[in-house]
Amino acid sequence: MSDAIKHECGIALIRLRKPISYYAEKYGTPMYGVNKLYLLMQKQHNRGQDGAGVASIKINALPGIDYISRFRSVKTRAIDSIFGKIGKEYKGLKDQYPERAEDVEWVWENMPFLGDVYLGHLRYGTHGVNSVDNCHPMVRENNWRSRSLAVAGNFNMTNVDEQFQKLLELGQHPKQKTDTTTVLEKIGHFLDEENQRQFDYYKKGDYSNKEITQLIEQNLDMQRVLKRAAKDFDGGYAMAGLTGFGASFVMRDPNGIRPAYYYVDDEVVVVASEKPAIKTAFGIEYSEIKEIAPGHALIVDKAGNPEMQEVVEPREKLSCSFERIYFSRGNDPEIYTERKNMGKLLCPQILKAVNYDLKNTVFSYIPNTAETSWLGMMKGIENYLRDYRKNAILNKELSEEQLDDILQFKPRAEKLVIKDAKLRTFITDNDSRDDLVTHVYDTTYEVVKKGVDTLVVLDDSIVRGTTLEKSIIKMLDKLEPKKIIIVSCAPQIRYPDCYGIDMSRMKEFVAFRALLGLLKDTGQADKVQETYDKCLAAAGTPAFKETNFVQELYDLFTHDELSDKVAEIVKAPDVKAEVEVIYQTIDDLHEACPNHKGDWYFTGNYPTPGGVGVVNRAFMNFVENKSGRAY
Repeated sequence: MSDAIKHECGIALIRLRKPISYYAEKYGTPMYGVNKLYLLMQKQHNRGQDGAGVASIKINALPGIDYISRFRSVKTRAIDSIFGKIGKEYKGLKDQYPERAEDVEWVWENMPFLGDVYLGHLRYGTHGVNSVDNCHPMVRENNWRSRSLAVAGNFNMTNVDEQFQKLLELGQHPKQKTDTTTVLEKIGHFLDEENQRQFDYYKKGDYSNKEITQLIEQNLDMQRVLKRAAKDFDGGYAMAGLTGFGASFVMRDPNGIRPAYYYVDDEVVVVASEKPAIKTAFGIEYSEIKEIAPGHALIVDKAGNPEMQEVVEPREKLSCSFERIYFSRGNDPEIYTERKNMGKLLCPQILKAVNYDLKNTVFSYIPNTAETSWLGMMKGIENYLRDYRKNAILNKELSEEQLDDILQFKPRAEKLVIKDAKLRTFITDNDSRDDLVTHVYDTTYEVVKKGVDTLVVLDDSIVRGTTLEKSIIKMLDKLEPKKIIIVSCAPQIRYPDCYGIDMSRMKEFVAFRALLGLLKDTGQADKVQETYDKCLAAAGTPAFKETNFVQELYDLFTHDELSDKVAEIVKAPDVKAEVEVIYQTIDDLHEACPNHKGDWYFTGNYPTPGGVGVVNRAFMNFVENKSGRAY
């Protein structure tokens, strides 16, 4: 993606199902769980580069032993920083007590973080300061282990104000008004209530308080806790939690917006945001990795027994399609195939745009995530050529020389765009930053026929269009092509996201800027105020979360009219080549990603009422010139 955006976080959970001595004997180290957590997090580092955090629980730790540990970091290499610290703790313990180093149970008791259940989180901050205090897991500690809770997740809630108000009504006094805090405190509240319910039940019997504590840990109904806590959540979430006594869970939203996958054998229960991380860390087949069902939680009890249980009534599955286009690692075989299909499905539009003149067309891509789709695009071009050659052979009017040219022809593929990852534009002031932005990318010279060739350059998506305008198109124009065609694997990003991505300000989207330009060009600029008035009138009523009023503005223009206007916007005045922009269609996106039809970014069809409210609020913020968050 040429316009970098921040996006979903990543989660990793490991529950060891055997005693620590088992792993020490079989794998040669009591650090087996720690090492696997490190691998899971490293293989998902694409999901969070603002910080990381880990937590662990020692099940059945004796009183006086710290049973819950947490380390967090916002350093540049946060994962290495955290696990480097854990490694030093382990080495220091062995160096200080060499005579006890082989006593696995003693090491387990005395080393911080060495436990039975592990939770890891990779943070991509959407809003707020990037401080260690904002890194997950968040912890709610109590002297009763069954009331202690650590939570980490990949989520954004659209109804934080409502959730915060409910906490106040419950009598709480939250320290912060954030979705992370409200989620932690909401689950924590109902965990407390479940503890009290169990306590009251067993208190009627002939049990001591100490015995009741054990009974609560054995019988606590985690499904009931999560059902009550998530009853009125509105958002996209994959939420993981550890209780102090060792039970754990990963809960997924009812539309399956955010991803969560798991693997179970007799040694471990593992959950992660992406399949390849699990496969790589544990060396298993993809077929052994399952998906947590929407609206369900994978709950692992104190004894290590996993069970999939419904916590919110599932709705239509609308998993995020942007996951497949850009966010997730492309080495997942399903994602790899989908991305190739995205590129292939764009070929009819591309061929039409170049007037089928492949001899004078150069195909390239913007690194790095568009590369797989580019392979699919080239396959589509080759398929077209195959059919063209068949027809040429059947056409007996062609000369032998002409036939030979056709059979020998290959599409021209070049790496024209090179990203200079080391260039940092934040080191200078705003006035001179644009000049640096133009040099974030570089190009390959002397492969383009000047004034003759058309350049087709594939990107995975076009969000703001800023880098296209200020860097890529200007750079390509220096090669002096006749025409530059920018192709987006994603459809036009018209609407904000509120389920995990930092895309809440409408004025930043180049498609929205194109909409405003078309309204002005066609004498319909007053429609903006009309739509604002509708939003204002609906605010505070159910209609505000039922009707996406902004869709009415987009409906005034065709897909192609918006694409043409985007091309006009991203073409700087000094660019000499003709510029065209081609977007993936919604139908083709759904064909390429048949199991991930969450397309609200492109269509405005939000899966939750809170999402509809966010787009209307974001539009009002634009009109009112407010830069704040729309949810």
